[in-house]
Amino acid sequence: MIKETILAEYQVEECLLKKGEMLFMEGETPRYYYQVKSGEIKMLNYNEEGKEFIQGIFYDQQSFGEPPLLGDFPYPATAQALRDSIIYRLPLTKFTELLKNNFEVHWQLSATLASRLRYKSMIMREISSHSPEHRILTLIDYLKKHASSAERFEVKLTRQQIADLTGLRVETVIRAIKNLEAQQELEIIDRKVWR
Repeated sequence: MIKETILAEYQVEECLLKKGEMLFMEGETPRYYYQVKSGEIKMLNYNEEGKEFIQGIFYDQQSFGEPPLLGDFPYPATAQALRDSIIYRLPLTKFTELLKNNFEVHWQLSATLASRLRYKSMIMREISSHSPEHRILTLIDYLKKHASSAERFEVKLTRQQIADLTGLRVETVIRAIKNLEAQQELEIIDRKVWR
């Protein structure tokens, strides 16, 4: 999100994370701005039964964890690497200075946070009142809309990740995807889901 050249002006650090490694834990105090240089990071919570709920997955050039940093409250979720990743890390004081000196970056960050808030609102509505098939299509259509290709879209999430993002059980996701394939809403080619 923030150009690497701008981050470099503020002495950004790089952190290497191995697959499965945690960057920060739910409840910790935020001290850094984070942006993915390469890799994948998921933000997640666990419920009382230990079921994982994925709040979001972040890819190359995407930032994450800003609301608690800007709002001065503890992280509401844990950040974990889905694969080996390189993360940019900028201390809060440097990040604040960067925002003060770069209105365009500040504006883009505000737009990104507004977009994420819209996504959360949409997901909450889906989880509370729609069928599994509708939830899954809404998630896939949202991802497709934000992908670079508008033609056919390959869903790069596992069935488990789709379940964790929609509040469904993986068995329900598998059944719903088969139903959606039968309705010709989705295609399954070599076990991969396409829309």
